[in-house]
Amino acid sequence: MSEWREWRLGALVDAAGGHIKTGPFGSQLHAHEYTTEPRGIPVVMPKDMVRGRVDRRSVSRVDSATAERLKAHYLASGDVVFARRGDVGRFAFVEDDEAGWLCGTGSMRVHAPDHTVVLPRFLRYALDEPRVAEWLIGQSVGSTMPNLNAKIVSDLPLLLPDPPTQRRIAAILSAFDELIEINERRIEVLEDLARSLYREWFVRFRFPGHNDVTFVDSELGSIPEAWRVRPTREVLSPVGGGTPSKKRDEYWDGGQIAWFTPSDLTKSGSRYVGESKSRITPLGLSSSGARLFPAGSVLMTSRATLGVLGIATTDATCNQGFIVIPPVDGIPAEFIYEWLAIRKSQLESIATGATFKEITKTAFTRFPFLLPAREVLARFKDRIVPVGEQLHVCEEHNRRLAATRDLLLPRLVTGRLDISDIDLGDLLSTEAA
Repeated sequence: MSEWREWRLGALVDAAGGHIKTGPFGSQLHAHEYTTEPRGIPVVMPKDMVRGRVDRRSVSRVDSATAERLKAHYLASGDVVFARRGDVGRFAFVEDDEAGWLCGTGSMRVHAPDHTVVLPRFLRYALDEPRVAEWLIGQSVGSTMPNLNAKIVSDLPLLLPDPPTQRRIAAILSAFDELIEINERRIEVLEDLARSLYREWFVRFRFPGHNDVTFVDSELGSIPEAWRVRPTREVLSPVGGGTPSKKRDEYWDGGQIAWFTPSDLTKSGSRYVGESKSRITPLGLSSSGARLFPAGSVLMTSRATLGVLGIATTDATCNQGFIVIPPVDGIPAEFIYEWLAIRKSQLESIATGATFKEITKTAFTRFPFLLPAREVLARFKDRIVPVGEQLHVCEEHNRRLAATRDLLLPRLVTGRLDISDIDLGDLLSTEAA
């Protein structure tokens, strides 16, 4: 078994000929300097750091002239960026194709170019160990907002084995990440297919047989003659949620009923949701405003963070932060999901409230709903349900992969699990099947 040695991150970076450097702050980047040009240079900020990677969907960009002015803050492959303020537990590893991006406002760059002491990808996984985030949060300064500085980050303690062992550990964990990324690309394709199919049939009205259909005027514009515009309450039967008293242990202890909060949906990022952080007991359900809804119900967050969606894969309940649409005969859940997704901005416009915005159930039930002809919905169901089933399989696969990876990671990067006992082929064969 490899010998492990404790390092401070600053000493490790010094030994690798690198540095820990803060990014451009404050007036160095103004709002008008950001661009919507897709070829702009991405700027990595704390909001873009998700599970040790850069979330490419959220990065803001600047033009090449602005990037050139800030070239001292270009990132290199293998760098690590930390959130310097706010959510100081965040960090992201810089991949090869992210080299040349900028270390942005509120970020801190760790650059260690010499790989003879620490391999960049091992460092990425070592920093993902849960106790690292806890340590950084505990050492942060500031009474209003947590802040890190170069000294704090330099003092971060890490355990390091020899480079061959680092390489082996990184390979094991990278194998999981590669499978997750493959599934993420599949999910993206399937999501795009579902979205495009809905838009083609129910926004552009190019559904099978549309050339033989007469169109008439309605409050939503020109629609097929056999279709109807109805208030949502006449088509759907939305329900709300409730919260059992947190003071009554018998409402929560040993609970087996999934009880969703909005953060369950925002953190999962999945279309299909079955696992909730909290669960309640039958007594908690009967003693509160919580309502049990069946699998196949569509959940939409209706308070503060509006319009986050999910389709329940199990019987469940939720708190007051949702509007839930139970299954409707003849209307697939995927149709309702896409209908809500495409009308997110319109639904947000009916939200009210001074402290935080809320879409009330009353306002929602008055919202106009375009009800297609039953035969069109039946044909759409035949097309969309198999897509949804594939999406669900990919999401479940990723959840299992991520759970296994997260179980192994802290044991591997601290030397608590001897890697000689792990056969990578056996470990991943079931998941890859």
